[in-house]
Amino acid sequence: MSSNTPSSSAGGVGSADSAAPRRNSKRPKYSKFTQQELPACKPILTPRWVISAFMLVSIVFIPIGVVSLFASRDVVEIIDRYETECVPENLRNNKVSFIQSDANKTCTRKLRVKKLMKQPIYVYYQLDNFYQNHRRYVKSRSDSQLKDNSSWNDVSSCKPEDMSNGQAIVPCGLIAWSLFNDTYNFSLNNQQLEVNKRGISWKSDRDSKFGNDVFPRNFQNGTLIGGKTLDPTVPLSKQEDLIVWMRTAALPTFRKLYGKIERDLQANETIHVTLENNYNTYSFNGKKKLVLSTTSWLGGKNDFLGIAYLTVGGLCFFLALSFTVVYLLKPRRLGDPSYLSWNRNPGGH
Repeated sequence: MSSNTPSSSAGGVGSADSAAPRRNSKRPKYSKFTQQELPACKPILTPRWVISAFMLVSIVFIPIGVVSLFASRDVVEIIDRYETECVPENLRNNKVSFIQSDANKTCTRKLRVKKLMKQPIYVYYQLDNFYQNHRRYVKSRSDSQLKDNSSWNDVSSCKPEDMSNGQAIVPCGLIAWSLFNDTYNFSLNNQQLEVNKRGISWKSDRDSKFGNDVFPRNFQNGTLIGGKTLDPTVPLSKQEDLIVWMRTAALPTFRKLYGKIERDLQANETIHVTLENNYNTYSFNGKKKLVLSTTSWLGGKNDFLGIAYLTVGGLCFFLALSFTVVYLLKPRRLGDPSYLSWNRNPGGH
């Protein structure tokens, strides 16, 4: 009796399992695409291939680096730092008070031309330790207001420079409020050097971001003046100093285009610069520099690109040479490629 009981119980369990529905398998349907078995190039990195690749990179990169470096070295620059020299000596211990006062801030500088500078000669102002990329600073502007006169009162994103005397500011925001306001006048041999300030901004900015029917309104009328004032009779699309300044810089040291001198400057000539030292960089230990620069086919003076190409090319040449020596002194026999997985099992089964 007892011998029959376990067998009937086991039979019941087995019948229940057979009657249960089978679970659907999650295994995907086989295909060469899903199993990554499509025909493909699978090179074997032999020593000759590796040495040839490194040598090819060095042959290409080193000449590019040399040409880039020579193009950068052909650019002639004159850089004059003036934020300290343009403060009277007796006031240099309290520069902030001087820049915020009504004292005369006219300053005269002399720039000596060391090499021939062919036109056009670009005039830049350079600021150091000025963080235009600060989040609150970058967001403090109204693009709709700059573009369309019908949105002149859209100042919701411009705080704290959104309203003045109960009226909206155009252009509003911290970026416009802090517009650079130092001025430069150049003379050579007692003759005025004209600085062309047209076409210094991006054409896309003039045409698409700043409206020709938007005029400054209630600008710099508050108790604290941040920078340059704007002509209320000229539309924003024509005020290129503002357009250049509104394109914020990504780094704390940056240059912005002030204008262009459209004549050649000969070597050993002396340029007299009469500038107005108005912009306050002393509150944040900033620096101000006046830069005159030519350009090459590669742009302005920048040795980094040439040095980077030379570094990578030289490193690849060194690796190619090292691998060649190792391969010649201690050659290693290459294994049989027929034992590779894609050669042993090409069908995937």
